[in-house]
Amino acid sequence: MKRQLVRFGLGLVASAIGSAPAFSHHVMGGRTPATFGEGILSGLGHPVIGLDHLAAVVAVGCLAAAHRSASALAVAFVLAMMGGVALHLHGTAVPAVESLVALTVLALGALMVMRGNMSAGAAVVLFAIVGAIHGYVLGESIYGAERTPLYAYLIGLAVIQGAIALTAAHVTRSLARASPDLSAVRLVGAGIAGIGLAILMQQVIPGT
Repeated sequence: MKRQLVRFGLGLVASAIGSAPAFSHHVMGGRTPATFGEGILSGLGHPVIGLDHLAAVVAVGCLAAAHRSASALAVAFVLAMMGGVALHLHGTAVPAVESLVALTVLALGALMVMRGNMSAGAAVVLFAIVGAIHGYVLGESIYGAERTPLYAYLIGLAVIQGAIALTAAHVTRSLARASPDLSAVRLVGAGIAGIGLAILMQQVIPGT
């Protein structure tokens, strides 16, 4: 498992160097979901095809693993993410949201590398902010959809992000029992921070 996580971390680093950010990830090819099935597929796919969102969810799970209430922290993140979607659907304007996404990914990765002691309360606040920002961006692809595909989209988002976060927490705890220094987790954190930095640079300096 440790070797698999190391390979994953190296893959994240390579992706951070070579990929361009995409904030409007569209599973349906840019088309707004029109049915329940399309809404589910879109919700399940968006956090996975978007490297920035995937990195953030993995980081949330890894950081949550340090607390007994890891499952509750993952749920808090998912609820905040859905709240962010709701903000977008209600037309709330969030300036420079792309840069905010990059900063959240960078911050989460840095926290993984440092492995500092963060209280459960601080983790809730952090995950709520991150979840709301990422949810706001994810709300773009469902904006204007009818109620049925919208609800399906939210279900898909909640299921996939909760599953990824809880899996990351479980893997992190398993690694902690085998290797207390968590070097593999720190490597993944470095890759996640690299993704955030690469995205931020492309926002600040277009064309990089």
